[in-house]
Amino acid sequence: MDNQIDNRVNLYQRTVIFSLLFTLVGFSYNVWRMEVSENNNNMRTASFEMLKNLSSLEQLVYSAYYDEDLKEGNPRKGWVIVGLIDDLSVLTNEDVKTTTTDLKEVWSLHWETIASRQQTVDSIVGSIDDVRDEIKSLLKSLD
Repeated sequence: MDNQIDNRVNLYQRTVIFSLLFTLVGFSYNVWRMEVSENNNNMRTASFEMLKNLSSLEQLVYSAYYDEDLKEGNPRKGWVIVGLIDDLSVLTNEDVKTTTTDLKEVWSLHWETIASRQQTVDSIVGSIDDVRDEIKSLLKSLD
């Protein structure tokens, strides 16, 4: 009789331990999955905002050079857009951050001549396209 009770207690203890381990593993996975999902969501949101701002910057450059409209193509507005793109890049990956830094450097070298030099327009638009390509790559790689 004691042996039968010992077997039941032993089975009960094993069941409790297994249940606790299973619960712990399930909870840990859930927390990890939620963290990854939140990180991916933050990257997506930042990427979409960056794409919008890249379009605005490109439009500004085209307005300044092709339309000769320094009201719409004001380089000071461009500094604000470039700064925002750079700030948002912190929420993305290293490749996007690198190309965003490159864009900021190209902008800082050429912003004064966006209204007068085709080479400036080509350099800035090329940098914008590089950032755009890296963002698209990032978005494709997310879970």
